[in-house]
Amino acid sequence: MGRWHEATAIIPVYDLCMGNVIHAEPAELVAVIRLRRGVVGECRRVSHLVPLPAEGPIPEQLIAVCGEIILPAHAEVLNGIGGMPCEACLGRQSRRQHQALR
Repeated sequence: MGRWHEATAIIPVYDLCMGNVIHAEPAELVAVIRLRRGVVGECRRVSHLVPLPAEGPIPEQLIAVCGEIILPAHAEVLNGIGGMPCEACLGRQSRRQHQALR
């Protein structure tokens, strides 16, 4: 998977102010990760949102926003949310962004 800061699948997550992206400030880096084919059944291959460390090596375990622990050797980095998104990750990320706006 390479180093996190070099991965093209890293997407900035923005704090949206009243739905206006023009004045958005980067809040954190998040990668979209799913388990590789064959590691789990197809119904568990959902796209997870994984917060990334700003610097340093890839952690031994990736922890998705939903709490799922993913081993880097079992994961693939996506260019965006592909296939079925993890509903828990989307819901929790939405709440995290809402709390950041307060």
